[in-house]
Amino acid sequence: MATKVLVPLLGEGVEEVTIIKWLKQEGELVKELEPLLEVNTDKVDTEIPAPASGTVLKIVAQEGVPAKVGTVLAFIGKPGESVDVSSPQVSNVKLSTVSASPVNPNVTPDTAHMTQGAGFIAPVVAKIAAEHGVNLSQVQGTGLNGRITKNDVLNFVESGKQTVDNRTQTIHHPPSTAVHIEGDQLIKHTVIRKQIAEHMMMSKHTSPHVLTVMEADLSKVIAHQNANMDLFARDGITLTLTAYFMMAIVAGLKAYPMTNSSWTEGGILVHKAINIGMATSLGEEGLIVPVIKNADNFSLLAMARTVNDLASRARGKKLQPDEVKGGTFTLTNHGVSRSLFSFPIINQPQCGILGTGTMQKRVVVIDDAIAIRPMIYLSFVFDHCILDGASADWFLMKVKETLES
Repeated sequence: MATKVLVPLLGEGVEEVTIIKWLKQEGELVKELEPLLEVNTDKVDTEIPAPASGTVLKIVAQEGVPAKVGTVLAFIGKPGESVDVSSPQVSNVKLSTVSASPVNPNVTPDTAHMTQGAGFIAPVVAKIAAEHGVNLSQVQGTGLNGRITKNDVLNFVESGKQTVDNRTQTIHHPPSTAVHIEGDQLIKHTVIRKQIAEHMMMSKHTSPHVLTVMEADLSKVIAHQNANMDLFARDGITLTLTAYFMMAIVAGLKAYPMTNSSWTEGGILVHKAINIGMATSLGEEGLIVPVIKNADNFSLLAMARTVNDLASRARGKKLQPDEVKGGTFTLTNHGVSRSLFSFPIINQPQCGILGTGTMQKRVVVIDDAIAIRPMIYLSFVFDHCILDGASADWFLMKVKETLES
């Protein structure tokens, strides 16, 4: 009997994956535990090994197509062996649908149930609808038996009118006016680039973004870094400024917990855990945000070690899906590319994101005397539904004071 290749559970909250690349084709031999295909979830690429040795008899999930956890991707067996491609699991893959829950205009991912049938919606569809504030009763389904699919919700968002947190807004996506001229190069969108674009557009249309900027004197940070760099190096740790920024953010979030929150229809959800995302550049491929869980429990040494580890594995594409989930706040250290300050986009459903600029020695006035100090700009972008200008500035001032003291 042929062995089914299923989408494995890659982490808590991972409901579906996107097929990136098949490493074996139909008719090819594969050994047990040999990499069979690559999948992507939340910008993390993962190899799925073959569950058995044999010949790849049938591939039912094509590259670029999403598939839910537990559905069949392919069959492995003996040459000529028959396979059953009519099972519901296989059909789900071919139709790019996922297990579903009863239609409810106000459904959220937490209330979705894993049931199947006509007029149902998938948990991932409910999640997207909740993120975009879409009333599902207004969406016309194009899936099997009128089922609402992921693309139906995204197309509805792009079409214009939707409701966000009981407030109506119109989103305009003007068609591209770019003209192709001979010699131009069209670079196809990667899965990561599409995910970044969708998430950033959704964020800008979900939260009213407000920017506040302060300067921080890093004299004491630099002195401490210089005094301890060799000591940390003995443990194989590079003591970077990012570790100090993380510790200062922890201090700010503990002093002003409302900053460590998310907006919900029922109220502001203040998170107990302090999980800080660390935006990490992948070069031209985009960026990824690994999360430091329970960052308030870290010493500077432990923070520096974790920052080193996550950054290294992120660039080496060795992160696990769980390591990019659960963030409650985000740091983007755009100063590494010599940027002074920026207006970063909030990583939904978080309350805010802090951007740290490049450090420059500048002339400042201290006690009516001119001095030269290593200065940086701190750019804090926050959701104005949750924070007002004063409370946002209190948080940012705490970050500044922590770095300066």
